[in-house]
Amino acid sequence: MSIDAVFVNGPFLEGFSRESRSPAVTKSGTLYYPGWLAYACGYAEDKGYECKLYDCIADKIDEASILALIKEDSPRLVVIGTSTPSIHADCSFAASIKDLDSEIKTALVGTHASSTAREILEGSFGNAVDFIARREYDETITEVLGLAEVSPDSLSGVSGVSFRGQDGIVENENRPYLDNLDELPFASKVYKEHLTIENYYYGHVKYPMVSIWTSRGCDAKCNYCVYPQTMFGEFRHRSAVNIAKEFEWIAQNLPEVKEVLIDDDTFTMNPKHAREVCEELIKIGNKLPWTCEARATLDYKTLEMMKKAGCRLIVVGFESIHQDVLSAVKKGLKQTRVEKFVQAAKQSKLKIHGCFMAGNPGDTLEKLDATLDWALSHNFDTVQFFPLQLYPGTSAYDAAKADGFLEESDYRRWLTEDGLHNMTLIANDQGLTREQAISFCNEARRKFYLRPSYILRKSMDLFLDPVEFRKTVIGFLNIRKYLFAKS
Repeated sequence: MSIDAVFVNGPFLEGFSRESRSPAVTKSGTLYYPGWLAYACGYAEDKGYECKLYDCIADKIDEASILALIKEDSPRLVVIGTSTPSIHADCSFAASIKDLDSEIKTALVGTHASSTAREILEGSFGNAVDFIARREYDETITEVLGLAEVSPDSLSGVSGVSFRGQDGIVENENRPYLDNLDELPFASKVYKEHLTIENYYYGHVKYPMVSIWTSRGCDAKCNYCVYPQTMFGEFRHRSAVNIAKEFEWIAQNLPEVKEVLIDDDTFTMNPKHAREVCEELIKIGNKLPWTCEARATLDYKTLEMMKKAGCRLIVVGFESIHQDVLSAVKKGLKQTRVEKFVQAAKQSKLKIHGCFMAGNPGDTLEKLDATLDWALSHNFDTVQFFPLQLYPGTSAYDAAKADGFLEESDYRRWLTEDGLHNMTLIANDQGLTREQAISFCNEARRKFYLRPSYILRKSMDLFLDPVEFRKTVIGFLNIRKYLFAKS
């Protein structure tokens, strides 16, 4: 019996997070949910279409097995998630579906497909892709499912799609962004229906966990950030009541979940809304701990309310402590304000996962060392150090390409051979090479996590919190070979 649509996080490298902001196999073993596919799947189901969602990475489904499942489902449409490093595999997978059954329509979605639609359709696998749904694609896919048939003629009236027409590539006008995000399904409901929650792990979040989104887009202008620039645009949010209802649903229907990750690009972009969400969570007596991405501009009042509402940890993109570097990437932060924020967060007893980058314009080895010293002095709960990676569709990618700093190569080289983060920037404007940036990140990670004082402090945390113990042991087993290996 045929169904309407199958949404697929397709086969690629084991442990590869396609929907990460920087898609890769992580040293900590973090594996992201296919959240955007889940929302689109649930949205179509809410409109009455019969759909399935498969995660080949999490469920370790190889290509032959997923093709067998697709053959059994006999869908009208297969929606395939994409990323920059996996794009060749994603397009090849579409071709395999066409070889299986040429009547099945294929669509590509995601950051890379949105940014390089024409390039993909003009490429060697272009004939295997019936259309690309650019940017936010929940409504787009559902509209296509409502067509009597999917053809160049019928697609001509669908906004937000690119396809091969009789006279060449057609790129319809962009679809307006969703105004009312409360219309979206609860991601947690879609996970329960289609995925195995225990398969997903985030290094800084208690396990098992679910990731949800309470907003889309971001009003910050960071030039390297891929999702606001290629998918979701300006900041929009769900209502506080709607968000609290999902927390209630998770508590009632997913009792195994130990923490909720609010994985918005910036949950606290609108501090007033963040406080409203906290008020609703307090009102319902929320007991679920949660983690979120926060901007380093929050005041003590907001941070204190977040803590009271169940927030345990905040993920903060500090990137660098040097103002010229922050300004060069259009971070919109003043380092003096960052210092006040860190003190306010500690006063609120919120843990901090600090994120830092190496290779941005203005970076030198001396500046990177100073940033590491700053991170060590503040003794954050956890940290990550990433080499700068640039993605098509971002202004940072365009600038590096125009200045001759970007190595032109196969997109697969956005990763190392074993899938870890690579760096396609040959060197930055200060002559800092990619080898130096990657080596710094490896050494910084060791210096932070192998300090006797840090190990002692974390040991005490683990003794006092069995759930924290489980999460940390999983993370340590994943990362240990990288911590003890030399660059």
